[in-house]
Amino acid sequence: MLDLHVHIAPDGQAPGLLPAEALRLAALRGLRAVGLVVRSDGSLNLSLRRLGEQVRALGLYANVDARVGVELIHVPPALLPEAVADARKAGAELVLVHGESLADTVAEGTNLAAVEAGADILAHPGLVDDQTAAYAAEKGVALELSACPRHCLTNAHVAAMAERHGCLLAPGGNAHTPEEFLRLPPWMAVCQGAAFSATQTERFRSSTTGLMKRLMEGGGKTL
Repeated sequence: MLDLHVHIAPDGQAPGLLPAEALRLAALRGLRAVGLVVRSDGSLNLSLRRLGEQVRALGLYANVDARVGVELIHVPPALLPEAVADARKAGAELVLVHGESLADTVAEGTNLAAVEAGADILAHPGLVDDQTAAYAAEKGVALELSACPRHCLTNAHVAAMAERHGCLLAPGGNAHTPEEFLRLPPWMAVCQGAAFSATQTERFRSSTTGLMKRLMEGGGKTL
């Protein structure tokens, strides 16, 4: 399995795990691949390309494939296209946008703007509407199925929108600390909690396999 939403803090200052720490914890959880993301409001002051090289070297020892990216948080919707483009120029291999979760105060319109901007994953999109879900399916933007206790309240709704419109579902735990990471529930339990049918569960498995392949292949837009 994989988790495409693990928070890291390369400098050890901001909320998040050190890269080597995140990879070790991922190995303990039996994950095959992870997306390690730094928080950003659109301003990046580190080389994601260099960080990506370091993370891949560390991943060889942890036996976990990893890619580095950003989660854009509280970026005004009108500025998201520029922020997504700047993140890719900075070397982000994975771009998430913090969606309109019920647990946060993200600006209205962020979900649709994230899809229009071409993010890879719309993280914890809350009560995502039909228009946004249909557009996400068209553009290949994945909706996140969240294992995070703060953001998982709308998993059943997100799954229903994905089923209705054919969206990819991306597994994301949103962990910032070792305790959060190790206490995340198994993904099949998350599916069961979202009342997945056997067909939906199998589609989720297939979706994660496809996402992992695209993530590892890299090159341009990740998903």
